[in-house]
Amino acid sequence: CAVASCSSDPRFPAVTSGELPHLDIELSVLGPLEPVQHPEEITIGRHGLVVEMGWHRGLLLPQVATEWNWDRVKFLEQTCHKAGLARDAWKNGASIWKFEAEVFSENREEHNVEDTKLTDPPTRSAP
Repeated sequence: CAVASCSSDPRFPAVTSGELPHLDIELSVLGPLEPVQHPEEITIGRHGLVVEMGWHRGLLLPQVATEWNWDRVKFLEQTCHKAGLARDAWKNGASIWKFEAEVFSENREEHNVEDTKLTDPPTRSAP
């Protein structure tokens, strides 16, 4: 799944091997999904969203709304859009869930990680 996200997501150009040494890594471990009946149940900065209708499904992490300074309605609309639905699908029968996430990150500059040349892993000789 992670390899597909960085190499074959049609929304973005694939990550190249030359970019790898400069990437910062962030991992979000999602908590359980809880159904949402009203936008007031969503706390920006705390909850991520999943929207589903038919075969369409979209997910946005909690930090996305904060990074883009979205309110609850904009967050719902953008999650619908990511799912390939009309932006108002959340009002028209789409299922909505919220979740919390524990975020782990590695920032190269913050941790003083030096650039290194990527090489093939060493080969092991048979015993």
